[in-house]
Amino acid sequence: MNPNEQHLTVQRTARYYTIGEPGPEVAHCIIACHGYGQLAGHFIRKFDRLAHPSRLIVAPEGLSRFYWQGLAGEVKASWMTREDRLSEIADNAAYLSRLYQEVVPRLHPEVRVTLFGFSQGCATQVRWVMEDFPEFDNLVLWAGTLPEDLDYKPAESYWASKSLYFAYGHDDPFLNPERLVQHRSLLARAGLLFEEIEYQGKHSVPREAVAELIEKLERKA
Repeated sequence: MNPNEQHLTVQRTARYYTIGEPGPEVAHCIIACHGYGQLAGHFIRKFDRLAHPSRLIVAPEGLSRFYWQGLAGEVKASWMTREDRLSEIADNAAYLSRLYQEVVPRLHPEVRVTLFGFSQGCATQVRWVMEDFPEFDNLVLWAGTLPEDLDYKPAESYWASKSLYFAYGHDDPFLNPERLVQHRSLLARAGLLFEEIEYQGKHSVPREAVAELIEKLERKA
């Protein structure tokens, strides 16, 4: 007899890190989701050059942690796997919405919000957006791509008001020329116009390149 799969929603504690403090002087909030096998406390250091009273950087941590190389290895985090993926997608969306509601209302009434995802964090951000449609101004996919299993067309008017950016390293082994062609084709089918940014490096988040982009977004505001 095959076992029956069941689900139970439970309360749990999620961890996140910030650079800066929430307050009415914050004019720009960056919500940055790390990639697979990272911790938010380490990832947020990529944004340390952006520390300023008018900015708040928020880095939520994936709800699943594991040992990277055996039980004596470093602890890392992940957003989701293929196992029970729909439940994890729903949990992540609820988590990010709760975090957004906790932080953003405490900022300047006209605060600009940038959603930044790195690698696996890109899909996490986009799935949340397509689930709950939060208010934001910029979306940055850094070394990561759109989820291919979502239908973006019904939300065309929602996306039309957003500034969209896709950044990739010229030596990124995960975003080779063939993968870039596939991603551009997906963007075209989705009707989403992303500005492309190529940076020097591999599958990484160079501090200088991130700071340059965020400052560019603020100049355009």
